[in-house]
Amino acid sequence: MGDLVDGSGDSGSVPVRLAELVAALSLGIDLGFGQPMEHVLRQCLIALRLAERHGLGEQERSVVYYTALLVNVGCHSDAHEQAKWFGDDITLKSRKYDHELGSPRAMASTLALLGAGSSLWHRFRIGLEFALSGRRELDGMIERHAALAASLADHLGLPASVRTAVGSSYEQWDGRGWPGARAGHAIPVAARLVQLAEFVEVAHRVGGIDAAVTLAARRRGTQFDPSLADLVCADPDPILGGLDSARTWDAVIGAEPALRVALSGRELDAALLAVADFVDLKSPYTLGHARTVADVAGRAATRLDLPDLEARTLYRAALVHGLGRLGVSNAIWDKPGPLGAGEWERVRMHPYLTERMLHQSASLAPIGAVAVQHRERLDGSGYPRGVSGAAISRPARVLATAEAYQAMREPRPHRPALDAGCAARELRAEATAGRLDPGVVEAVLVVEGHRGAARPRGPGGLTSREVDVLRLLALGLSSKQIAVRLLISPKTTRNHIEHIYIKIGASNRVSAGLYATQHGLLPGP
Repeated sequence: MGDLVDGSGDSGSVPVRLAELVAALSLGIDLGFGQPMEHVLRQCLIALRLAERHGLGEQERSVVYYTALLVNVGCHSDAHEQAKWFGDDITLKSRKYDHELGSPRAMASTLALLGAGSSLWHRFRIGLEFALSGRRELDGMIERHAALAASLADHLGLPASVRTAVGSSYEQWDGRGWPGARAGHAIPVAARLVQLAEFVEVAHRVGGIDAAVTLAARRRGTQFDPSLADLVCADPDPILGGLDSARTWDAVIGAEPALRVALSGRELDAALLAVADFVDLKSPYTLGHARTVADVAGRAATRLDLPDLEARTLYRAALVHGLGRLGVSNAIWDKPGPLGAGEWERVRMHPYLTERMLHQSASLAPIGAVAVQHRERLDGSGYPRGVSGAAISRPARVLATAEAYQAMREPRPHRPALDAGCAARELRAEATAGRLDPGVVEAVLVVEGHRGAARPRGPGGLTSREVDVLRLLALGLSSKQIAVRLLISPKTTRNHIEHIYIKIGASNRVSAGLYATQHGLLPGP
């Protein structure tokens, strides 16, 4: 990336704190578990309140804070296998809170999902395959989740105490947790607090204080540390009160103890890259996708001479553009056949989910504003909002083009990877059809080693000079004024205008201006 990773740690003028990035990621974890957004944030608040009543100091509460935000961050890493066996990885994970972990009822609930959504014969076949080989594929799944979460904590530069607590977050007081290496007080206190807070949050949200107290009492001494469970049972109001009325994001960011890490530009890019790689683990078809898109987009930004701030924001948006994928089941992402209407609606939502995850942070919101447009198209045919033309920012056009090219070069469940030549032809066809910016398309292809088109064509087959003329014509300039501006003769200008009208089916400046607007040919704001 060169110079693009230098500069301040913000995408405007607001410093980026590590807590904001991790909290934003936690919103995607919520969606991946079929929970409402801010479930993890609320469990973080509960864990901090418990920690304070337990008498932990500021440094220890800082460990609790980051453990609470990262506890389930590795659980999407084998979503491909979860969907393969159980039909919908999000539905599977959402049942985590229905029964005691590892109990016969929990196992029966899980096995009941084998082959879900398929015919009876297919479910029988899946069940048989699972009995023969599938269980080996899933053995150690929870341990891997904990290890991956600890690995991300390491990549984010968090202390060893956080990594140890996150890696122990599925252990249980009675020693029957995962990986089953610790029990009782040998489990870090942060892990014990967070596990209690996680389950109590769900019980309280679904059934109120009584349900939370009942859960803590029933599982004290087995799943939960008895002394911590007793804090909930003895006086639940200070621990659970006000959760429904609090501005959860602001409360969690404001409650960060001790560390309060502000990221430099390089640190922010490294953290975003670590998050991107973890998110792309969700499907074998997207491994390394975001980091490659960011690399292509960054080099294209340099070729297009984007201002430094736009280029930095573009690079960071490219790294996080897939965060919203966490909220869509792998039963959809990894489906080899055509998607149904409902499935397509879920796919069309994922850029919006990315924006939702980032928009509460003033420092991350500008990145989200670019990332949300990576599937928009200049003719309005994209998603999630169907915006067109100048409403799509210049950085977003670069991201859209880089992402489209890289996606073509990767295999997908319904097709093999396209070779470089075929991808280039497809990308240029998108520009000719008016969906992608022709200049950006050529920049992306050049940085990827393709020879630039001798005469890049715009929508409707317009030449680059005709696009220049159309822009000025749409702005109300006369033939003579256009000629002066472009240093060509008035006669040549009139010839260009005649050709433009024929190519785009326009008959006057107004209809030509509308065409230019719809196809993103006007200068952006």
